[in-house]
Amino acid sequence: MSSLPRADRRDPTRSFATVADVPRSEPAGSEPAGSEPARVWRRIRALVIDRNERRREVCEALDLSFIRVKALLALQAGALTLGELAAALSIDRPYTTLTVHELERRGLAERTVHPDDRRSKLVELTASGRMAARLADDMLNRPPAALVALDAADLAALDRITALLAGEHPDATS
Repeated sequence: MSSLPRADRRDPTRSFATVADVPRSEPAGSEPAGSEPARVWRRIRALVIDRNERRREVCEALDLSFIRVKALLALQAGALTLGELAAALSIDRPYTTLTVHELERRGLAERTVHPDDRRSKLVELTASGRMAARLADDMLNRPPAALVALDAADLAALDRITALLAGEHPDATS
């Protein structure tokens, strides 16, 4: 058995790209880093990710990793097969199985046989899992104090702008 990592065993002659090898061409519609859109984007990212990051808070409150929190949130709408859950979480099936196993161990989810395909399992939340998912959803969607403090006109303008950025019709948000 080789001591090389699995990817290296497949093709030992393969060279791996480094950051320096990545082409520097900007994708269509992108702006230079010093432009006004780039500055606005940096502020939005800083507001959401740096100053109001709730993932750690949710993980600590539920004593779960964030991928397990995401699984709870994905299962809120109803039962999913392991494959559907893997796709929803953008993770592979073996990791999904481990994730579901931990949720089951904690009494937050359960696996049952799919009624139409006995080879397949459905994963659904237990009552405790639904409560944990609601708590996570509430925590993640709680607006920051600076947003709540905006006057009505500024909040309406921001609502309209974010709806446009999200590809939604501004009047459809509520």
